[in-house]
Amino acid sequence: MPLALNRRAFSLGLAGSFAGSLAGAGLLAAAPALAQQSAQPFPRWVETFRARARARGVSDATYNRVFNGLKPDTGVYAQDRNQAEFTEQSWQYLNRRVSDWRIATGKQRARQYAGLFERIEKAFGVDRRVMLGYWGMESAFGDVLDNPKHMTPIFPSLAALAWGDARRRKYWEAELLNALVIVERGWGTPQEMRGSWAGAMGHTQWMPEVWLNMGVDFDGDGRISPFGKPDDALAGTANYLVQRGKYRRGEPWGFEAKLPAGFNTDLADNKTRRPLAQWGELGVVTVEGQSLSGYDEPARLWLPGGAGGPALLLLHNFYAVRSYNPSSNYALAVVHLGDRIMGEGPFVASWPGGERALTLAELQEVQQRLTAAGFDTGGADGRVGADTMRAVRAFQQKVGINPADGYASIAVLNALRQGR
Repeated sequence: MPLALNRRAFSLGLAGSFAGSLAGAGLLAAAPALAQQSAQPFPRWVETFRARARARGVSDATYNRVFNGLKPDTGVYAQDRNQAEFTEQSWQYLNRRVSDWRIATGKQRARQYAGLFERIEKAFGVDRRVMLGYWGMESAFGDVLDNPKHMTPIFPSLAALAWGDARRRKYWEAELLNALVIVERGWGTPQEMRGSWAGAMGHTQWMPEVWLNMGVDFDGDGRISPFGKPDDALAGTANYLVQRGKYRRGEPWGFEAKLPAGFNTDLADNKTRRPLAQWGELGVVTVEGQSLSGYDEPARLWLPGGAGGPALLLLHNFYAVRSYNPSSNYALAVVHLGDRIMGEGPFVASWPGGERALTLAELQEVQQRLTAAGFDTGGADGRVGADTMRAVRAFQQKVGINPADGYASIAVLNALRQGR
């Protein structure tokens, strides 16, 4: 039976068999801690690696252009070890990312680039909600691309990783070669190619391999670039979703459901697929109470916050979104952010042990008060990044708020207001 449930049921408009959709982004899975290991000094390794670059069609002129004067950024080893600096519960993860700032800015970008999103939807079938979710998650809609705290030249990082990470050397060597090919093709210069410590670049944070193989010249300027205008970045990410995530045109990511009293939560393993009608036979309905009888689309049931919190029935496109970054919390943040930007409300069920997200004004107040108290947040724009989280954690430790998890909570705001 074709799905024709109401808009709120799927956080998307549905018509015909499946209509409306979502999906998301992210690129590099976290790697274990690195230890610098290399059998030869860096200059000698650079000359040895030249043969690999030549085999990929990289000219000596391009190779010299990249490596002359280059020093490996050995700080990436510490960056990698510190990836798990903060741990967040699902509700904290969502609150921090699906924030008032991102929702409001996303609405502005949706209006500003409505024509671009229409072209992407027509060409790839990926709903603009998905692209807005990725864009907001990956680069704050391009806002951090020129910030040296977030984005640095990638060649010193990739060279250090290819030279010194013995465990994942093949991966980093391949990405370094991909980046060299990009320069050889004239798509980017070593100076332009700035990104995260691991080499992810641009509006939707492409690794070089994605840039090289999934990129699209959507603005027709003769080269593919994830920088500058967002056209190529968003279109390339949509192409990635279709080609590698097997994203299905016109299908939603899933929807919030309601479980019956006494439901066996062991069934919500986020692994077992059952037709929606079968979930319906177990007493599961949409969050508004609408029956799932007759719907045969397979779905998985996930309780991201545990029993009593939001119950989500996940369809195929949720996992298409997740293909961009293998984290269910990440994929949920992408699709939920996209929904909120397009006017949908928050989840109906409350998060067990959770609390509401601070408003934009409250987050700015937290940042202002922390800065005044000597805890540098890196600004007071209402966006919570690593600087603000470190400042919050230092404040929590000072005043005895446990856990000292770096989360800007209501308790943190109240303590700041009390001058603690």
